[in-house]
Amino acid sequence: MKHIILFDGVCNLCDWSVQFIIKRDPQAAFQFASLQSEKGQELKTAFNVAPEEDSIILIRADGRVFLRSAAALQICRLLKGPVKILKALIIVPAGLRDFAYRHIAVNRYRFFGKKEACRLPTKEEQARFLD
Repeated sequence: MKHIILFDGVCNLCDWSVQFIIKRDPQAAFQFASLQSEKGQELKTAFNVAPEEDSIILIRADGRVFLRSAAALQICRLLKGPVKILKALIIVPAGLRDFAYRHIAVNRYRFFGKKEACRLPTKEEQARFLD
């Protein structure tokens, strides 16, 4: 099993984040599914993630699940390049990290916009998307 990232498929920031991850993941260690998809919902249920959870979710290959800021930092830790340095933010208490994360998440459509539908992956990316 590869690492799986569940993301908001209509959020421009989330789409940008997926593209950022793909560019820094040359080994294709990550697969993706939108939270809105049937596969995303199945995975949330299978890994006991609350149905109302709408933040980024990382399901690691070892079955561990990370939400919100912890997911983002775990993803950074697993990527190639200078972005790995962001993993150092794990020393910031989770409550403080998630407070900042929630502020951005709640306002993500207002700050970054929203798509009418989930973006379709390119032919090269299709194997990395589960939905």
